[in-house]
Amino acid sequence: MHPFRTAVEARDHDAVEALLADDVEFISPVAFSPYAGKAITAAILRGVLRVFEDFHYVREIANPDGRDHAFVFETTVSGKRITGCDFLHFNDEGLIDNFMVMVRPLSGATALAAAMGEQFEQIKAEAASAMSTEQ
Repeated sequence: MHPFRTAVEARDHDAVEALLADDVEFISPVAFSPYAGKAITAAILRGVLRVFEDFHYVREIANPDGRDHAFVFETTVSGKRITGCDFLHFNDEGLIDNFMVMVRPLSGATALAAAMGEQFEQIKAEAASAMSTEQ
């Protein structure tokens, strides 16, 4: 099993964050613009783990060189079943530099957007705190 999958399924925030490149770009399934940087991406992923219920991966797909992975997952948010996929690209150092999430169905994506909207003040505060301790 891939270390990313192991970390997420264990809800090990530190291990997930350690796999993120400083310049990671996070592409949300519910936001138009991508988020840039490790601090905001790590904070978003912590928020996601707070709103996902009974989260688990069902499939892991990788290209032969190991730099691109797709992790298919199932979860529930606010009573809505969601199927989704994390598409990850790993840089030369083996860190995630591109993280794109897609989810379905629309009712699940809508529930996810609402739940993450409720988390966003905390997410911004966590990211700001992480950025201030880095400096």
